[in-house]
Amino acid sequence: MTQGSKPNILRDGMRVLGVAIRAEPRVFTLSVTASALYAAMTVATAWVLGWATDQIVLPAFREGHSSAGALTGGALAIIGVAALKALGVGGRRFFAGLMQYRLQATYRQAVTRQYLRLPLAWHHRHPTGQLLSNANADVEAVWAPIAPLPMAVGVVFMLVIAALSILVTDVPLAVVGFLLFPAIAGLNVIYQRRLSPIAARAQQLRAEVSEVAHESFEGGLVVKTLGREQSETDRFAARAGDLRDANVAVGRVRGLFDPLLEALPNLGVLAVLLIGSVRLQQGAIQAGDLVHVSYLFTLLAWPIRALGWVLAEVPRSVVGWERVRGVLDATGSLPYGKSALDGGTAAELEVRQVRFGYDTSNGDGVHVLRDVTFTAAPGRTLAVVGATGSGKSTLTSLLVRLVDPAAGTVLLDGLDVRDVHQGGVAATAALVPQQAFLFDDTVRGNVALGLEVTDEAVWQALRVAQADGFVAALPDGLDTQVGERGATLSGGQRQRLALARALIRRPRLLVLDDATSSVDPQVETRILGGLREAAGTVVVVAYRKATIALADEIVYLQKGTVADRGTHAELLERSPGYRDLVNAYERADEERRAAEQAAEDEGALT
Repeated sequence: MTQGSKPNILRDGMRVLGVAIRAEPRVFTLSVTASALYAAMTVATAWVLGWATDQIVLPAFREGHSSAGALTGGALAIIGVAALKALGVGGRRFFAGLMQYRLQATYRQAVTRQYLRLPLAWHHRHPTGQLLSNANADVEAVWAPIAPLPMAVGVVFMLVIAALSILVTDVPLAVVGFLLFPAIAGLNVIYQRRLSPIAARAQQLRAEVSEVAHESFEGGLVVKTLGREQSETDRFAARAGDLRDANVAVGRVRGLFDPLLEALPNLGVLAVLLIGSVRLQQGAIQAGDLVHVSYLFTLLAWPIRALGWVLAEVPRSVVGWERVRGVLDATGSLPYGKSALDGGTAAELEVRQVRFGYDTSNGDGVHVLRDVTFTAAPGRTLAVVGATGSGKSTLTSLLVRLVDPAAGTVLLDGLDVRDVHQGGVAATAALVPQQAFLFDDTVRGNVALGLEVTDEAVWQALRVAQADGFVAALPDGLDTQVGERGATLSGGQRQRLALARALIRRPRLLVLDDATSSVDPQVETRILGGLREAAGTVVVVAYRKATIALADEIVYLQKGTVADRGTHAELLERSPGYRDLVNAYERADEERRAAEQAAEDEGALT
């Protein structure tokens, strides 16, 4: 649909259904075949009853008895038609459900793969709650019409057979059908047009409710500590109330049109009985013909509703499709080259004139980093130091290619990371972020995270990360469940497990984004001391003076640029800004430790 064009929900909905049919042609064919069998047997049921009326029932009334052969033949005809009709119903429902669930699974996987493929810059622009809604509620809405679709196709086949059957039986009675069927179709079209904007609004509100709920859950700590429970409850209640009102509006429209759609076939039956009685008295038709036609109209009442069900789901389907396609068509993926990084124990890192900024397009908006240049020789430890907001965390994301710079290059072993084949950077470099994320799994599962490694390799990584002691003290050791996001562990323990997860992959470049801030200083010193042998080249975002002093070189960032480089001693001597910053960090750290010690002493006294 071009920009500025008026949307045509029915047309767009048919296009979505066309996508489904092309995706699952065999299953759709089987479901429609079964539906056609059901449709044919529905019409055949009316014909059998009309035949039984003329050949068995009326002769029995006239003669006072009926032969066993006639009764047996009638029973077999009815049972045979019913069996075939049941087979059609079962096949239609089975294959329609199979098609719907396969499409949902396919597109959930496609959306999820796209989420993983798209760079962080794209994710920064889209709320997590909206992404959850895209992968769940929107995908379900897209394929909601699939369940009644085969039946609706079968109904069209049924209407054709019914119209021919009635036309052969009696033309005046056929006129009633020819008036009734367009009336039902027209009512369905009006129904769909009235329902479309309301259903679209309801679908959008489902995503907004999901967004608010996700924010409240993710920010649970902030909500609790600041006493914002009521405000968050009110915020969620407002969106949930809007969704309730939208769903009620949908229900009102359905409540108005559903009885009309139900009543039209019944009115058709009354019209058939009225006209048919006159035709019967005139001798133009037989009693069996009247039974045949009137019973056929009663059977058509429910199947024709399938057309309404499809049309009722089309608006939600179109809205869901637009939202899902918005994800699947999203651009901004990280292109990969074909070059392979060299092996070895340590990687060479070089950053040349890197510039980066966050915005809604190409990362070249408000500059976070400007003309950043430095190198880290293989096997060396480089510390990145800077005040809050100086671009340290952004730089770490660039080093492991979570995002690409707007200008400049990041090189590993002399290769631009953009030229490396997919998975090459991840196999060479590892990032341990400031906020350690653990899955609701065992310690072993969180450290190995899909790698086929021995327990000894896990323990070795834990030893380097100084985590083996507390893991050994856990109730089940490596098999201990850590809970959602590592809820059963302290902040320092979570950080050490995240570090072990990176170390077990034996990265040639290890990037630590303040990844030991929750660890005791003595433990942190032992960790950093053991990284030289375990991880090759190390880049660490650091605050503590003792940690910074362990680095071979310091890169001092100030407002997104490299203000100075050198050893810790050199920068202390020649850079007042660096000296003031690390001394301020040191004083803050000492005050924090003093406060913690005072709290422990007070607890011991009480």
